[in-house]
Amino acid sequence: MSERPFTLSFDPTGIVLDRRQGLSRQLYQALRVRVLDGRLSSGTRLPASRDMAAALALSRNSVVRAYDQLYAEGFIESRVGDGTYVSQLPKLSTKLSTGLSLGFSTGLSTKSVENTEDSSSKVIHNGPLGRLEKHHLPAPRTGAPRAFRVGLPAFDLFPFDVWAKLQAGFWRNPDPAALGYGDPAGELPLRELIATYLRRSRGLACTAEQIVITSGAQQAISLCAQLLLEPGDLVAVENPGYRAAGNAFALTGATVQGVAVDHDGLDCAALNGLANCRLSYVTPSHQYPTGVTMSLARRLELLAWAERNGSWIIEDDYDGEYRYSGAPLAPLAALDRSGRVLYVGTFGKIAFPALRLGYLVLPRQLVQPFSQCRALAVRHSEVGTQAVMAQFMAKGHFQRHIRRMRRAALSRRNAVQAGWPQDIAGLGSLPEVAAGLHLKVDVDNHAREQELIARATAVGVELNALSDYWLPDSDTPVDNRAGLVLGFAAVAEAEIADALARLGRAWRE
Repeated sequence: MSERPFTLSFDPTGIVLDRRQGLSRQLYQALRVRVLDGRLSSGTRLPASRDMAAALALSRNSVVRAYDQLYAEGFIESRVGDGTYVSQLPKLSTKLSTGLSLGFSTGLSTKSVENTEDSSSKVIHNGPLGRLEKHHLPAPRTGAPRAFRVGLPAFDLFPFDVWAKLQAGFWRNPDPAALGYGDPAGELPLRELIATYLRRSRGLACTAEQIVITSGAQQAISLCAQLLLEPGDLVAVENPGYRAAGNAFALTGATVQGVAVDHDGLDCAALNGLANCRLSYVTPSHQYPTGVTMSLARRLELLAWAERNGSWIIEDDYDGEYRYSGAPLAPLAALDRSGRVLYVGTFGKIAFPALRLGYLVLPRQLVQPFSQCRALAVRHSEVGTQAVMAQFMAKGHFQRHIRRMRRAALSRRNAVQAGWPQDIAGLGSLPEVAAGLHLKVDVDNHAREQELIARATAVGVELNALSDYWLPDSDTPVDNRAGLVLGFAAVAEAEIADALARLGRAWRE
């Protein structure tokens, strides 16, 4: 039998790969860059995996893995019986960040640099207690983890023995230079390791100089609110969404506007309809709380909106490490070419929230004012925790722990899927869960939502009401806001099975 003709729709010979490093990752990055810079235009047909492998002298598995990641992130699409094509995408500006001057030319609030001290008192005096009361949220649930508490990873798998040894080693003979006042941006070794991790595992090109260490993600969000917003500014947030972020923006005197979320993420058409919107807050990798992943087309639309309007985007990647097929998706910030995205990361979902260790990856023109503002507020983060986390990462414990946590979360997700009560009146079906630590289930109406939660509470099972994640002044009818939000990673499979059995009996009574 003669071999079929070897023809390609585009010539991949310009792709040069380093044989000493991961080939599938390099191929994914090479194709991704070509899509973004226009060398591979929308609608271009890609070679079959076998042909691509032959052209580049790779194993077919390497090409398949690269294609799978491009599929997952929306760069390519499969047409049944017709092959693989570059997706139809809006054009993205290739203009690089150019170190814009501070102030109004960057859209940076005047509460920065030389005015930081004056504006701090301004925020205090102009922020009436009524605003704090209006935007207060109940404290997170405390106590031992239980099913199905939202926002908690698997504490039971954290290597506390390793952490204790590293901590004891630091305090046994600390360097006197580490005991004075530290860098407001955070300890340099930790920032360097975070930058390396983000470059290698998330495709986010950044340096240690762009990173500011914070006391968790919430402080990072609050810092953005203080530096980027003035009273009266308009801020767009996902609706439903993370209410604590909206409250942080509202406390500056900004007007918080909810924008709907659909199966592709934030509705950018609705966002474009908001005049003079200064900032948009999004959770694109795993929307909180619906679990939707923002499509590539929407990501490009959102970036184009920010560049066109001189606005900012806060990307909260609170649990982006948890993806259950393929590598974690590249963050929105990895696509940013105009310096408009502020990336929020946290160690709380990999280690534990009580660690209170997070970070911001900033456009270069924002680094100095953010560091100065943080110096005024808290001087710097506690040094010991930063030093121990740096050692934890440098010795390889961090990456091993991520892999362990991802496997555990997948197993616990599967336990929920296997034991979820069926045929419960008013309760929707369990969704597919490809990422994150929680899921959302639809409920017919608000009354039924409250009834299901009350019955769960009576048998010791924690569930959150989806209606609580909506802004109070939302136009969406209250019955259309109903649903259940549950975390699945906090407890082991046996406890999950027991909780689901109790839940099923309670709901069927």
